[in-house]
Amino acid sequence: MSASLELWPSSPRRAGPPSRLDRLRRKVTDLPCALLLFVQLGALLTYPFVETREGDVHETGRAVFGLIGLLVLFLAVRAVRATPALTWVAAVLGGPVVLLTIAEAVWPANDVVAFWSALLHALFYFYTGYGLLRYMFADNWVTRDELYATGATFTVVAWGYAYFYLAIQFIWPESFVIHGEDLGSERSWFEMLYLSIANMTGTGLSDIYAIEPHARSFVLLQQITGMLYVALVVARLVGLTIARFRQ
Repeated sequence: MSASLELWPSSPRRAGPPSRLDRLRRKVTDLPCALLLFVQLGALLTYPFVETREGDVHETGRAVFGLIGLLVLFLAVRAVRATPALTWVAAVLGGPVVLLTIAEAVWPANDVVAFWSALLHALFYFYTGYGLLRYMFADNWVTRDELYATGATFTVVAWGYAYFYLAIQFIWPESFVIHGEDLGSERSWFEMLYLSIANMTGTGLSDIYAIEPHARSFVLLQQITGMLYVALVVARLVGLTIARFRQ
């Protein structure tokens, strides 16, 4: 009986095609920078529904956007895990950021919590940008996810500067002003992000101005950062193209 079983082994079952959930899970695993980029772009379109024209944020909207922020933080940590950067540094910075984000939703009027939250958010996003830069320059090949990383690095650094400008307001009040408005009002985070992206792109299409000397120095630093980043990415892509033609 045992011999007959050995002479006629059962045929292996053929694996079926991957399901949509499996394909989606594989894309999330293989393209963490793409997911990070799309979530941040989606947040840009979501926040105007949360913030009023006067810069106030409804409590429900604050909670919703806080959840989106936590999701972006999770994706940022995941993107750093795919890079040669030290994951534990991102985890050490990301842990307090999550706690401070929750604390901001509970105590929205606490300036101390808001300051440390903005500062640690800035440090976390700057470190994530550093990790993504190392990811792009780690080898001599450009993968699909590395192409998405060029955009994700740009948005991550812009996010970092926006939070940094928010922290500057607590150290040097009335550092930023909107054209045509009087001094004394604080700028919201979305207004700072508007200023940050305008500086990173070099378009200068912003009605928000830095009027305090310390704030102006950091705005100038971001403008230089944006210019150097574009130069680095273009130089790398051109260098890889020339090296491919020489092979």
